Amino acid sequence: MKTVSPAISVKNVPITEGNPFPIKKKAAPPKSGVGFLMLDHALSVMSFNVEAVQILGYPDNVGNLSNSTALMTQEIRSKLVNWPYPGESVFVTEFRSGRRRYFCRAFLVNSSPLSPTQPSIVILLERGPSRLIGLSQVCGQFNFTQREGEVLEYLLQSMGSKDIAKRMRVSPNTVKAFLRLIMIKMGVSSRSAIVGKIVMMER
Repeated sequence: MKTVSPAISVKNVPITEGNPFPIKKKAAPPKSGVGFLMLDHALSVMSFNVEAVQILGYPDNVGNLSNSTALMTQEIRSKLVNWPYPGESVFVTEFRSGRRRYFCRAFLVNSSPLSPTQPSIVILLERGPSRLIGLSQVCGQFNFTQREGEVLEYLLQSMGSKDIAKRMRVSPNTVKAFLRLIMIKMGVSSRSAIVGKIVMMER
């Protein structure tokens, strides 16, 4: 009569130095470094990754925050939404979390309010340069007036002349005049050169 050997199970074998059947732990997935959020048409959070929690939840308890979509929705509405300025972009383009600066990019996925279970907006939160030179320092160095400083601040938020004009309650031509004065004082000839010069000052 043929003897059949019992099958050997290593499922519960402890991992020890002399274990002939070591069990390898699964490696944790690499962090993306980019915060990812999915919102519905009412700007309530539907999904988010760990990075988004860490960015928006700082300096609160990340553990508590990650277990509550309601708290994440509150953080999104308080930090990412342009409430006081109807008619403009719903979301800010840039914000700070602690000492770090982040860029906010929003993409419309499905704008129909008839399908509330479907995500309407995807938001990416990407870290900007770690060192930020203060706007007051730039204004002082180039002798900008208060209004020129305002224009510069909005320009650094990637706003166009029309949006800046709405925000400051002046005409787009007035904004262009302020930009020309800023360029003259900085010794540059374009808007991108203004931003480039400030970035170089940060290094």
